[in-house]
Amino acid sequence: MSSPEPFQIPLGITLRDDARFENFLCQGNELLCNTLDQAARGEGEQYLYIWGNSDSGCSHLLQAVCHASDPVGRTAVYLPLDELMDMGPGVLEGMEHLDLVCLDHIQIIAGNKQWEEGVFHFFNRIRAENNRLLVAGDRAPRQLSLNLPDLASRLSWGMVFQVHNLDDDGKVRALQLRARGRGFTISEEVAWFLIHRASRSMADLFELLDKLDSASLSAKRKVTIPFVKQVLGL
Repeated sequence: MSSPEPFQIPLGITLRDDARFENFLCQGNELLCNTLDQAARGEGEQYLYIWGNSDSGCSHLLQAVCHASDPVGRTAVYLPLDELMDMGPGVLEGMEHLDLVCLDHIQIIAGNKQWEEGVFHFFNRIRAENNRLLVAGDRAPRQLSLNLPDLASRLSWGMVFQVHNLDDDGKVRALQLRARGRGFTISEEVAWFLIHRASRSMADLFELLDKLDSASLSAKRKVTIPFVKQVLGL
């Protein structure tokens, strides 16, 4: 049964509203994006594992799947394990009954016997329910240094994707896409200026874009290079 918002457990874990497929530039990750879109609709592989560094967008993609699941009447939950470690693996009890569960930051449980066993048993329960499990980490399953070999094996059962980082051209397009999503536009010239003057981390670039958006609304000015220089104090 569909609910007004994607299913959320009462743990203070919420989805970022902007973490959606339409805000993610799939350049270099086209097959992955298509596969995740299928997962949101209950199609394709039952298990998926995606991995990449902190700038690759793994967390964005898992949350995007949850957002995309709700309009088609499927229950989904996003569980960032780095925020749930202190609660213990009991927090997973009952989650196997949801259509889709997304476990993020799986690398955080490596070496924790209780959590490794908890995730292993959860995997078996969700398999028995024939529901879908998406897992994300910062490295491939066999590189997680898990102490429980059977868990490493389970994580490799489905398709495994590395999420590829954008090159600079892709970052320009991603900045323009994100700006359009916020209701304003930036030229390629401005986007390149930001990339050359700021950190190349997408998280930092998006944070800077948000700052420029707020400043432009306040000043009622377009985001031009002179305006960017003024805001950044250059």
